[in-house]
Amino acid sequence: MKGLKCTTNNCEHNDHDHCMAGIIDISESAVCKTKLKREGGTLSQIFAEYEAAPDIEMLEDVETVVQCDADCVYNTNRMCSRENLNIEDSVIRTKCFSRKKPV
Repeated sequence: MKGLKCTTNNCEHNDHDHCMAGIIDISESAVCKTKLKREGGTLSQIFAEYEAAPDIEMLEDVETVVQCDADCVYNTNRMCSRENLNIEDSVIRTKCFSRKKPV
């Protein structure tokens, strides 16, 4: 998957709303288990994003493998087969909001 969008705050892997982890792990309840709190917190992330202007094309081309344990129509042998994902902060945890439960 290329250009995984992630709008979570306070994650070491988040670079201008793109996940740079390379491999992310989504739990059975669609929680991102790869989130790594940034040293310095949310404020540190804000400063990092304003430090240098990114090459947006470069961020879009980053290949990310998504391992997934969620009961989802896009889960194929523990790998996400969806073209693009939306990972966001929920009230308590950072979750995959692209999850679609089978009918």
